[in-house]
Amino acid sequence: MGCWKRPLAGCLLLAAALASYAAETISWIEIKSAIGPATAAYISRAIQEAAERQSQCIVIQLDTPGGLLESTKEIVQTMFRSPVPTVVYVAPAGANAASAGCFITLAADVAAMAPNTSIGAAHPVAIGGGVGGEQKMDDVMKQKLESYAASYIESIASRHGRNVEWARAAVRESASLTAEQALEKRVIEIIARDMADLARQLDGRQVRDRTLKTANAELVLIPQLVREKVFQALWRPEVMYLLMLIAIYGIIGELSNPGSILPGVAGAIALILALYMAAVLPVNVAGVALILLALGLFVADVFAPTHGVLTAGGILSFFLGSLMLFNTSEGIWRLPLKMIVPATLFTAAFFIWVFGSGLRAQLLPIKAGQEAMLGQTATALAPIGKEGGKVLLEGEYWNAVSDEPIATGQIVEIVGRDGLTLRVRRKS
Repeated sequence: MGCWKRPLAGCLLLAAALASYAAETISWIEIKSAIGPATAAYISRAIQEAAERQSQCIVIQLDTPGGLLESTKEIVQTMFRSPVPTVVYVAPAGANAASAGCFITLAADVAAMAPNTSIGAAHPVAIGGGVGGEQKMDDVMKQKLESYAASYIESIASRHGRNVEWARAAVRESASLTAEQALEKRVIEIIARDMADLARQLDGRQVRDRTLKTANAELVLIPQLVREKVFQALWRPEVMYLLMLIAIYGIIGELSNPGSILPGVAGAIALILALYMAAVLPVNVAGVALILLALGLFVADVFAPTHGVLTAGGILSFFLGSLMLFNTSEGIWRLPLKMIVPATLFTAAFFIWVFGSGLRAQLLPIKAGQEAMLGQTATALAPIGKEGGKVLLEGEYWNAVSDEPIATGQIVEIVGRDGLTLRVRRKS
């Protein structure tokens, strides 16, 4: 009986070991857009979920043209605090870890790239907005921001023993490298063809006092939640631009047609959302000023007899303001012309016909009702005094009273009405 127990126990231990080995997982996520608040929230949640799964590591497959500096700092801090090893994999072929992506890649415990990918160009040119955007600033502020970004990326690179000199050059000189050059210059540790190849090369690597077991690990994708997808899709310059236009149309529409309610409510909500997004996105003050100037010119042309000159100036100002509204050095913050041109024409048409027609209608004299009678003239058919009299108004006979005596045949002016009795005074 004892002869059977030892082989059986050995088989059970072996089976348990194999099951444990086969149960190893690699959690991974995919980032292929600009870095923003939604990206930071997604990465933070994915790291927590990877820790709960007890994954060997979490792989961030990255392809980004850049993003917001504040969101980048949040992601870097989250990766430094991560309870599981972090791996940034710049992939697939043709992908790029530019600007903010360079900071995130250097912050990983293991940095990897696919063949035919690139990394670098992390020169900051926007304050309070993006890494890789463009916004006018004086030389002193530009130098301060560049020095801060250079020291920040140096500290990130030195944390994992990577090439600090190149990291500094990526910020100060917008240096870029291919995957092969990055491996040669100690910017990354691995070049992998795909996720399976990356898992094989990670196996046995010592990271954070632990040895990774990834050769046969299962790849588990942590997808974005619906709210994260919506947030990521909405957090774009195009969406903020549309919200701004809705706010303009809604509020102006409510002012020109009081009591509509719906345009005013929609405009107010859109305005609040646009202002919230403007606090994070790199908005150019000059672009906002030109758009506000355009709105002023559109409104002024309704009152001023300029024969459309102010409207033409408003169209030009709105178009230039839209071009300058966001940073334009990189595509991530650039509004396309196919969006700006229709928006400009539609806005001009809105102010010319909708707002202009509504306002002119309100300024027209009243042609019906009691108010339409005020100021009109009539002929006294009988003497008029405080006791009463008769007048002829537009072929109709009316009772009339006056504080002063008025003789028959005199012309009187209507100054008020009490039911079927008109209050009149002598027309001078």
